[in-house]
Amino acid sequence: MSDEEHHFESKADAGASKTYPQQAGTIRKSGYIVIKNRPCKVVEVSTSKTGKHGHAKCHFVAIDIFNGKKLEDIVPSSHNCDVPHVTRTDYQLIDISEDGFVSLLTENGNTKDDLKLPTDESLLSQIKDGFGEGKDLVVTVMSSMGEEQICALKDIGPK
Repeated sequence: MSDEEHHFESKADAGASKTYPQQAGTIRKSGYIVIKNRPCKVVEVSTSKTGKHGHAKCHFVAIDIFNGKKLEDIVPSSHNCDVPHVTRTDYQLIDISEDGFVSLLTENGNTKDDLKLPTDESLLSQIKDGFGEGKDLVVTVMSSMGEEQICALKDIGPK
């Protein structure tokens, strides 16, 4: 035994996996799936009949939840697919910096300053206009597979 201390990097997710396996045949429309290492929301599922070699195939059409790109994948329905853990968290908007980062208030009273404004034009203008008018805004942040992005906005009344 050695006398030296061991230091471990602590991560917030306690080593939890970014995805979990789910049988391809059980994934439905508006569910989530990982295609080409990107978390996606399924918009269309079609299943082909079992062929000469016995596997029914699932054809997934899905849209990347962060950049909106359309991706497709074909998987045997008996095989497992990776499904991303997707979480949505509401934060109150405190400030918008000149370099495009937002300052958000977490539920425990800390600030979160590592998030950029969304790239979606209509959402971006709603956030900037509402903030400029001095409204109390709550943004919904979607996070999955180590990525985070503002995906929705709520007005909770004037300050």
